[in-house]
Amino acid sequence: MTQIKSTKLIHSELTYKTNGFCFKVHYKLGRFKSERQYCDEMETLLKVNNWRYKREFDLSKINPIILKGNKVDFYIEDLIIVDFKAKKFITKEDYIQMLRYLESANLQLGIIYNFRNTYLKPKRIINSKFNLNT
Repeated sequence: MTQIKSTKLIHSELTYKTNGFCFKVHYKLGRFKSERQYCDEMETLLKVNNWRYKREFDLSKINPIILKGNKVDFYIEDLIIVDFKAKKFITKEDYIQMLRYLESANLQLGIIYNFRNTYLKPKRIINSKFNLNT
């Protein structure tokens, strides 16, 4: 018996639209602004388009067992975590940090955007320990 792996993207429509907003932000501001400036511009787009989001959201509000201080740049539509970076490259520590956020909050998907790159390349991080029943 052969196992068939699912090729369905997690939260595909939501991530597609989120990516579109981030591409607009990158196009408008360019490569050499601060993370705060990118977040401010993203927040403007989210507000104008009436999206549900929380900025600089402390994950302990989802799961009280989590230590306070784990703040994410955006928590969008109560489904995905978005983290903005403005540095030469994404490090292994950035991936580990996102995975730690996802596991502790029991969320399925996080996306890292590095605005310093010439071309914006979203990095999707999947929580393999996600449990739908909790």
